[in-house]
Amino acid sequence: MTIQWFPGHMTRARRQIEAKLKLIDIVIELLDARVPLSSRNPMVDEILSGKPRLIVLNKADLADPRATDQWISFFSKEGHACIAVDSSTGTRVADIPQRVKELLDHKIVRMKQKGMNPRALRALIVGIPNVGKSTLINRLAGRSIALTGDRPGVTKGQQWIKVGNEMELLDTPGILWPKFEDQLVGYRLAMTGAIREEILNIEDIAFFAVRVLADRYWDTLKERFGLETPPKDVEDSEEIVKVMEDIGRKRGCLLGGGRVDLEKVSGIILRELRAGKLGRITLDEPQQ
Repeated sequence: MTIQWFPGHMTRARRQIEAKLKLIDIVIELLDARVPLSSRNPMVDEILSGKPRLIVLNKADLADPRATDQWISFFSKEGHACIAVDSSTGTRVADIPQRVKELLDHKIVRMKQKGMNPRALRALIVGIPNVGKSTLINRLAGRSIALTGDRPGVTKGQQWIKVGNEMELLDTPGILWPKFEDQLVGYRLAMTGAIREEILNIEDIAFFAVRVLADRYWDTLKERFGLETPPKDVEDSEEIVKVMEDIGRKRGCLLGGGRVDLEKVSGIILRELRAGKLGRITLDEPQQ
């Protein structure tokens, strides 16, 4: 299955971002801590033309903490400031304005040297759909301003949002890119909920998810669903289907004649994966 989702509003969002860049002091690039590489839009570097950047790994509560530490180190070596947060609980969200001030300290100093009262710092927040931008903005603002939802495509337009007296955020719709060169990226994004489920074959996505989890996180998969024997070979499709059928029988997803309803069990696997009920997992590994 080829995965792609690039509706018209994403093209408009890119144009709107480019039109506002001259007003922006810094970019907050929001990534999903479970898929830091796959959730990184390759168009961002092209669009942002060298603006200072703070990378924020959101949903860190759902990610493997050891892998998150590795990703922070990776981005630091790339020359980017990076912080891991959980916008749903607010963990470390309050550190973001301070990191922004540190990165823009030279700009603040220049304003003071010119006898100017430093104005509020203007940050553009960008990220793919369903990465948690609106939830993060509401946390930073201390009130519900941006629409939120556990599905991609909630934010449709741009809006300026005050964060105290020292920072203003420009919210933007989540944007993907026109073509996934690596289809594994598409599958990982589909697993984590960044792509509308209506355009997906959920059995394919769940199959991919079980293969990855059986290979890298078998113990958590085993514990969650009461499984016993790991697949002999995760590259063997029949072995992965057996695992899915075993999960289906454990959860009562049965059709007539005792057959397993793979569509129903696929929905269960993906919902529980996205809700963190399968443990803290990271699907991307830092490139060494």
